[in-house]
Amino acid sequence: MGAAKNTESVKQITYLAGALKAPRITEAASRMADQARDAGWSFEDYLAAILEREVSARNASGAELRIKAAGFPARKTLEDFDWDAQPTARQQVAALASGGFLLEAQNVVLLGPPGTGKTHLAVALGIVAARHGHRVLSCATATDWVTRLTDAHRQGNLPRELARLRRYGLIIVDEVGYLPFEQDAANLLFQLVSSRYEHASLILTSNLPFSGWGGVFGDQAVAAAMIDRIVHHADVLTLKGASYRLRGRGIDSLPSIRTTTDETPG
Repeated sequence: MGAAKNTESVKQITYLAGALKAPRITEAASRMADQARDAGWSFEDYLAAILEREVSARNASGAELRIKAAGFPARKTLEDFDWDAQPTARQQVAALASGGFLLEAQNVVLLGPPGTGKTHLAVALGIVAARHGHRVLSCATATDWVTRLTDAHRQGNLPRELARLRRYGLIIVDEVGYLPFEQDAANLLFQLVSSRYEHASLILTSNLPFSGWGGVFGDQAVAAAMIDRIVHHADVLTLKGASYRLRGRGIDSLPSIRTTTDETPG
């Protein structure tokens, strides 16, 4: 009689789990039943353990979907970052990995020469954000973002596109400063920054210090206004050292990067 009762209960659990669109509950209930009986769990403990596993599985599944949807150029994690090359950044990045900056709509700016790990850290923090339940969008480089915004502007959809992008908890803009922008393009990037100001987070990477951004955007006023909004609520990390791509190749450093405004006649 007991076995028949147990079979009937399993059938009912299977049906109810299916109705809830939570089929993993059936497997968890079956797998944990003997453990619960042997350990003398209360009904509440047994139910909590089953539901905890379902929530954990859903979170892991949702995080993976968010990571895939983000469009990262590659999957990079904090665990495989070379901290020996950037020891001073470790503590600050560890604090950011808690995800608190996303809840406060704060930004992260990673500055430093090429090859020092800026993109790696940006992607890794993006993956952390996805695992914390935030929607993330990485359209690769600043140039890619300008192309996207230009297309929306030409179609008359820029306000709608900016509103849609605000629904993402984190947007990553990589390689600010590698290529100069015309004024129209700079204005579009400024609108992206402004639309997210105190609403949602940005991670930006740049090979230039802020003092060189005026030359990139072709307008000191636009650059100043953009920097003002970015850094008002931001953690700024400056990475140093030689490019990891050059290690073991007999090259100590890359040519210094200078904007046209920094050049003097020779």
